[in-house]
Amino acid sequence: MKKIVTVAVIAAAATLAACSPAAKNETAEAANAMASDVNATAAAAVNSVDAATDNAMDSISNAADAAGNKVESAADKMKAATGNAMTDAGNAIKK
Repeated sequence: MKKIVTVAVIAAAATLAACSPAAKNETAEAANAMASDVNATAAAAVNSVDAATDNAMDSISNAADAAGNKVESAADKMKAATGNAMTDAGNAIKK
């Protein structure tokens, strides 16, 4: 993008040599406006990428939390089932 602005400014500067002072001023203002637009577009793109990255990281974090919760729940169920089986085995031996 900066190359495009640079080329536009150079082209504008080359044409300024043959222009009146008013035309030179208008051309300079146009070049400044183009540079401002390029900078604003680049800033907006950076903000969009930052927001998308934040959203992706939040999604990954949420998915990892959900997976961790499922693993804990499964481990708790297995522990309870093992304890129940041991109790049943102990009761069977007592009889």
